[in-house]
Amino acid sequence: MPSIFSRIIAGEIPCYKIAENEDYIAFLDVFPLKKGHTLVIPKKEVDYVFDLDDSTYLGLMEFAKQVAKALKQSIPCNRIGVSIIGLEVPHAHVHLIPINTMNDMNLANEKLKLSKEEFEQIASEIKQYI
Repeated sequence: MPSIFSRIIAGEIPCYKIAENEDYIAFLDVFPLKKGHTLVIPKKEVDYVFDLDDSTYLGLMEFAKQVAKALKQSIPCNRIGVSIIGLEVPHAHVHLIPINTMNDMNLANEKLKLSKEEFEQIASEIKQYI
């Protein structure tokens, strides 16, 4: 059965897309820790990030770097935190989270509840810098 991320890639489930190329896609996390919390994934469905072939892994990191730079320009923060946990969805993915303190990266923190319009506005702001 395809992961939820594969279903997003296939267009079966909508997302707030930030960037996409033939191999990778970045979209807003619908359960964000902070405004701008973005997920970056390879289109190839592989469960564990360290099981990706070298080319896909390096491409994922390069794509994530481009997205992180756009996030930093559009969302006020000290840094863009990077987290790879891999337990939530069986599809390799990178969390990019605008942060001001170490505590902002705690995935156990309460998630923001944003409206569709807020997600669309955030995505639009980030896309300006891609």
